[in-house]
Parts: sequence; structure tokens; C-alpha cells
Amino acid sequence: MLMRTDPFRELDRLTQQLMGPGTWSRPSAMPMDAYRDGDEFVVAFDLPGVSADAIDIDVERNMLTVKAERRPAARAEGVQMELSERPLGVFSRQIMLADTLDTEHIKADYDAGVLTLRIPIAERAKPRKISIGVGAGHREISG
Repeated sequence: MLMRTDPFRELDRLTQQLMGPGTWSRPSAMPMDAYRDGDEFVVAFDLPGVSADAIDIDVERNMLTVKAERRPAARAEGVQMELSERPLGVFSRQIMLADTLDTEHIKADYDAGVLTLRIPIAERAKPRKISIGVGAGHREISG
């Protein structure tokens, strides 16, 4: 039998039990990191124990929605659970994406329990030089 000595972990576990697992109408949050890497915006979600076919990614206008479901592991008959701390149920996260991102070309990879989305920066959002013609009231400026 396993013994626990961390009272804060026990409090977290009891809170999770009271709130219950996430459902499709009331999903739990999932942790994420977001950063810019060159010409891409990268978002990484922690989804340990979730199979790739249980992840749903949608983009509607500029709203990115990621939903995932961690299902209970199949157990042989007669197995008695001694400790269950890994959260089950539905997890979801919504992110409002800027207009400067190209939502038509999002790439998604799932490896070692981490879902990574790479969203290119739109060409119209990248800095560019504007030249001004010379003559007939035009002059050339580079900046």
C-alpha cells in the first residue's frame, strides 16, 4: 500500500474529487506555454496520458480551441485501485489569436504528452520597406 505525507497534495486531490473531472460542458484547464520563435508563434499544451485521437483542435475566426479527453485506463478484472491522483475527464483551452497570425497554416505535433502548435506570422504583419518613386512629386525614401 502507498502512503502519502504531503498535506497540500492531499488537499489538491480532495478539491479535484469535490469538483469532479472535467466534462464537455465544464472542462478543466490545461497548462500551456506560448512564445514567438522567429516567424512563428508557438503554443505548447501539456496533455500527459491523452491519446492523439482524443485531442480536438478548432479555429473559428481568430479563436483557437483545444479540447482533450483523458479516459480511464483499461484494467483487468479484479484489480483494486489503491490510489488515483491522475485527473481524468475533459480539458480545454481557448486562445484569441491576433490578426497578424496565419490561421490557415497551423501545424500540430503531439509528442511525449505535449501538443505543440506552430502558427506562422502572416506576411502582412512582417516589417517591410516601402519605396517612394522620384519625380513628378515623388521622392524615394528607404527606412
